[in-house]
Amino acid sequence: MSGADKPTLPPLEALPGDEAAPPALKGVEAIRDAWKRLPPKPGVYRMIGADGEVLYVGKAKSLKNRVGQYAQGRGHTNAIYRMIHQTTALEVIVTATETEALLLETNMIKRLKPRYNVLMRDDKSFPFIAIRTDHPYAALQKHRGAKNFKGKFYGPFASAGAVNRTLNTLQKAFLLRSCSDSTFSGRTRPCMLYQIKRCAGPCVGLVDEAEYAALVKDSADFLEGRSVELQERLAAEMREAAEALEFEHAARLRNRIRALASVRASQGINPTTFEEADVFALHGEGGQSCIQVFFFRAGQNWGNRAYFPRHGSEETPEDIISAFLAQFYDEREPPKLILTNVEPTDRGLLEEALCLRANCKVEIRRPERGEKREIVDAAALNAREALGRRMAETGSVAKLLDGVAEVFALPQRPERIEVYDNSHIQGANALGAMIVAGPEGFAKNQYRKFNMERAKFNGDDFAMMKAMIRRRFARMLAERESAEAPAQAGEDGAGEANGALADGGVDFSKERDEGERESRFGAWPDLVLIDGGEGQLAAALEALEELGLKNRIAIAGIAKGVDRDAGRERFFIPGRAPFRLDEKSPVLYYLQRLRDEAHRFAIGAHRGKRAAGVAKNPLDEIGGIGPARKRALLERFGSARGVSRAALAELETVDGVNKELAKRIYDFFHDKR
Repeated sequence: MSGADKPTLPPLEALPGDEAAPPALKGVEAIRDAWKRLPPKPGVYRMIGADGEVLYVGKAKSLKNRVGQYAQGRGHTNAIYRMIHQTTALEVIVTATETEALLLETNMIKRLKPRYNVLMRDDKSFPFIAIRTDHPYAALQKHRGAKNFKGKFYGPFASAGAVNRTLNTLQKAFLLRSCSDSTFSGRTRPCMLYQIKRCAGPCVGLVDEAEYAALVKDSADFLEGRSVELQERLAAEMREAAEALEFEHAARLRNRIRALASVRASQGINPTTFEEADVFALHGEGGQSCIQVFFFRAGQNWGNRAYFPRHGSEETPEDIISAFLAQFYDEREPPKLILTNVEPTDRGLLEEALCLRANCKVEIRRPERGEKREIVDAAALNAREALGRRMAETGSVAKLLDGVAEVFALPQRPERIEVYDNSHIQGANALGAMIVAGPEGFAKNQYRKFNMERAKFNGDDFAMMKAMIRRRFARMLAERESAEAPAQAGEDGAGEANGALADGGVDFSKERDEGERESRFGAWPDLVLIDGGEGQLAAALEALEELGLKNRIAIAGIAKGVDRDAGRERFFIPGRAPFRLDEKSPVLYYLQRLRDEAHRFAIGAHRGKRAAGVAKNPLDEIGGIGPARKRALLERFGSARGVSRAALAELETVDGVNKELAKRIYDFFHDKR
């Protein structure tokens, strides 16, 4: 991506399809106009389309030289040629170093998701196993997110399933508790986990603190890679117990050894030439790619996951793996060793950037022989098989989506379908739900819930649908406007660039939370399906009209027939009479699946909200009442209803409740009445 010497610009050549030069600069002309003012410094550039869409984000060692290559207008691949032709503006941010430019480029690609960049697509956080040591009896548990408590963390694991399997076996082997501290302190007799021999029962004193600490140490030894030594020691202890005729103790040790052996057996490949590494293997076919990622920690295989990055058919494997690695480690700490079957384009630059993130040396290697090569080859085989399965699955889905496009008169196969539904009981605990589907199936990380106030809607399905659609697409417009806003960056020096990063640009050193990373309200749907008939569809259209989107988004309603039988669904499209599909149509089955998934998600979310409402205590709504005062009030009056009936003088006699708080409690309940 770095430029060479300052290019000599040839005379402007007409682009294919250009019939007349538009009044505003476009294509090569727009890029040349911006190129004249660029400095020969490192930085990040963005290609902007006619509607403000960010088409491409790139980095450069010299912005002047790199953008100059685009300004020549020839010698590009078809995809780059199309991108240049669609460009109407170019924006840049100057950075101090090329490494800083790489980090900023990665951050902006993940945030803006440009059409012509390689995109990782799935950036969920990975789960860890945590041993909490902030309690005399440590707890063993699965953990995601910030490491904001005292303890030891082991991971990452490739999936929640991999963590659960390991936790299950560790509980059998070491009998560590998995309950919360509040549950632990409230136990008066051992729970079911003790009965099925998954816990030592420390909550009721069935194991002393020293013996439990030894179990914690054994579990840490196993997770830190000392499993062979641990098994040998346990075997020696088992023999000693058997010789001393302590057969029950010997049986417990035997079960522990078996459990540890089963973990190692289920892990498959366990390397001997390295302790910690991430393995990436790319396989491409038919313009698509799969990258299989294996995690090795403490000499153990902690699972693998397949990724299917989005990229153009002309991208090289070296460029794909380079972009993928940069995005993969944007918010994750890299190991000291990364093995790949394809050498990344920017290997040296990537190593330097990852070293800054990990505060230690990080090496990216493409092994040629030995155990490391065998492991990479095994990952590549997994990548090839995963891509084959995906291509077979998406081939059938593609036919269904083509059928959907035909049914709803869409200009092309839909890539993003959004389905909306409401759920409530006579207006109580009302909420709206949005699910998302596309060529890869249901995108569950993009599902959304919309809480509805009972006082405002009171069970009015049409009003709730209108509010939900308005909120979703108003958010879309706001996010797109924010993403497309020009960065306020100085172009005259690194100092000004750093100021721009702090004041108005993107701070790539700051972590974003999970919710922000997965927010896709800025995505534009190809089809919106409303679960309902003409009334719900009309309400949704009103919301779109208020936002100026009525004729810009394809929308339809799907309603069951008069007998509410599956197969008799009627479809509603603006400006067209209601119609039905053949009862045996595969497209109808597909649309039913989408509608049923939206209904399932809405019902599940509604039940969760209702359950939370049942468990909620009115005292939680009063400011100044924490757990201790709440407990004191409930012990004194028996229930929240008892508190509501108490006189002001009685409230003042409760421990921890002064006159001001007593008056606040009294007013809260009596104002409600």
